[in-house]
Amino acid sequence: MSKIILLCFFINTLNLNNLALSQSGYSYPPTKKIMHKDTYFGTEVDDPYSWMEDMQSAEVKEWVSEENAVTESYLSKIPFREKIRQKITDLWNYNRYTVPFRAGEFYFFFKNDGLQNQSVLYRQKGLEGKPEIFLDPNKFSNNGTVAMGETSLSWDNKYLAYSLNRKGSDWMEIYIADVVTGEQLKDTIQWVKFSGINWKGNGFYYNRYDEGSGDKLKEKNQSPKIYFHTIGSRQSEDQLIYEDKEHPERFISMFTTEDQIYQFLSVNQKGTRGNTLYYQDLRKADFTYKPINENFENSYYVIATNNDEIFLQTNNNAANYRLIKFIPSTNQFFDVIPESKEVMKSSNYFSNKLIVEYMQDAYSKVKIFDKEGKFEKEIAFPTLGTVSGFDGRKEDSNLFYSFVSFNYPTSIYKYNISDNTSSVFHKAEVKINPEDYESKQVFYPSKDGTMIPLFLVYKKGIQLNGSNPTLLYGYGGFNISMTPTFSAIRTLFLESGGIYAEACLRGGGEYGDDWHKAGMQLNKQNVFDDFISAAEYLIREKYTSSEKLAIQGGSNGGLLIGAVINQRPDLFKVALPAVGVMDMLKFHKFTIGWAWVTDYGSSDDSINFRNLFAYSPLHNIKSQNYPATLITTSDHDDRVVPLHSYKYTATLQEKNKSDNPILLRVETDAGHGAGKPTSKAIDEQTDIWSFIFYNLGIEPQ
Repeated sequence: MSKIILLCFFINTLNLNNLALSQSGYSYPPTKKIMHKDTYFGTEVDDPYSWMEDMQSAEVKEWVSEENAVTESYLSKIPFREKIRQKITDLWNYNRYTVPFRAGEFYFFFKNDGLQNQSVLYRQKGLEGKPEIFLDPNKFSNNGTVAMGETSLSWDNKYLAYSLNRKGSDWMEIYIADVVTGEQLKDTIQWVKFSGINWKGNGFYYNRYDEGSGDKLKEKNQSPKIYFHTIGSRQSEDQLIYEDKEHPERFISMFTTEDQIYQFLSVNQKGTRGNTLYYQDLRKADFTYKPINENFENSYYVIATNNDEIFLQTNNNAANYRLIKFIPSTNQFFDVIPESKEVMKSSNYFSNKLIVEYMQDAYSKVKIFDKEGKFEKEIAFPTLGTVSGFDGRKEDSNLFYSFVSFNYPTSIYKYNISDNTSSVFHKAEVKINPEDYESKQVFYPSKDGTMIPLFLVYKKGIQLNGSNPTLLYGYGGFNISMTPTFSAIRTLFLESGGIYAEACLRGGGEYGDDWHKAGMQLNKQNVFDDFISAAEYLIREKYTSSEKLAIQGGSNGGLLIGAVINQRPDLFKVALPAVGVMDMLKFHKFTIGWAWVTDYGSSDDSINFRNLFAYSPLHNIKSQNYPATLITTSDHDDRVVPLHSYKYTATLQEKNKSDNPILLRVETDAGHGAGKPTSKAIDEQTDIWSFIFYNLGIEPQ
């Protein structure tokens, strides 16, 4: 591995780009350039906007403020912006529920009445009890910027631990409430990030980092430690259980199963692929950990334990995953449910039954097996869609799950294992008729002939004549699957003759590990080819034209949008990269970016450097005509830090040769997306859809 040699020449008086750019009646703020070069394996790479990496500096904050002002000035002139805001507000205003979870005689669930900034945690006694507010995060701040994240019940059902995230940051604080009385305990846990809350007896395990000395929204998150907190004690008294000083770039977790017989230690190395897994038998005096898997080549997920059996889901010799059983007393493995053509997405164990969710062509199927792996039945769903839930305690016979599809709003169902029946527990009451819309799945060939699934949604009766405004969405990474979802706001576009298209690109998990590997590291170009081919298919099949095509993606999907408009700017009219990973040579240097090396590779390696440099959105911007582009990010995003979008915006504004606007919208007191208050989300969606409608030349109906 070659060492990167950094050549840094800061010449603040050099104003190579110190003149405002003026195009079609809007002016970008003056943006300073400096002379800064990094050398990677003999290749010099210019980075004239590296000064923006100091995101807390007065200079960067002033530039962001000026960019926001330009964007607001542009958007304020769109004549139907307020009409769109009102329509979005009206569409957003409906009850939404989450899947309930049980604690003894109580059931808990989150509910949002429609326009509440944060969903409220409710509790009810039994299935027929009257719901009452248990925790209302809207009372934790004046503007809704404090959100609840993790919730975890103690195994004895006495306590509910929950986390709060402030202003969208991944940093979280843990608090405790008494399940029966609702009393808030004094326990407070801080400096926690990327952590579960895993109970054992009268306390829980959690991951924390040392208190930082610099910008905690930017500095690298390394060397997590596992602590154990006992209820009623101070955090300073918590016991350090595990740390690995020799391997700072790893994820770790420690947890026990419901029966409190086995304790597990899972270690994940740099990202999402593969983990080592160790166990302890808590009934024995010997508390040493024993291995189940000691390499990082495959993933092992603990599903449940039953006496001397440990059920595991793994991709070892099974790209689509299989279910196995490990017997600690004999150190033997046994197949329970073998790999199939469908991807095994998740597994659960209840009432001596195995409930397994599969994914077939990116939609859900759920099958029931006995504990020996014999198939018994399949759960029926209203249409092709996405299922989640089936959590609970091993003895539960009534389980809950959510079901959603493109024209089927998220509904919560109660499922009875014994008689295989589902009944609606909570139903979304949207102000639209989902039957007015059609959704379907098609398959199209990518550049190399690989067939790619594509979901399409539009209003029934629409004429597919090649002139329909279309929004194409994609992601393509980290084994994450694009499955059917519902969006009431999307109907604003559909009612105006629009088509929504969602591509299941390689790099995702729609077809298991092989599909993921086909779009990662040196195969990343496949993802861009798949997306470009989706656009070409939509044009070829007369759904739309390049003048009516908008594209959108967030995070890794923001990278996708940045890459494809560099490679095929002629193909798209509007581009919407959100919270994107744009600097592929430096992403691993900030917060948790090192964990993405598994998917992307790293510029610290010569082969991966050349690959990253070939497609990095920031480094491949050319002097050419670009589509109208609205870049969105948030000032408290400590997942994909906003400096990516800042440097990318400055470069794109400098080099764009078309009259199309290149705008940056930076949300304040918000993060990567999770926990964003409804008021801010409506503002953001208003601006995004106003930009889409205006630049595609259509008006909202």
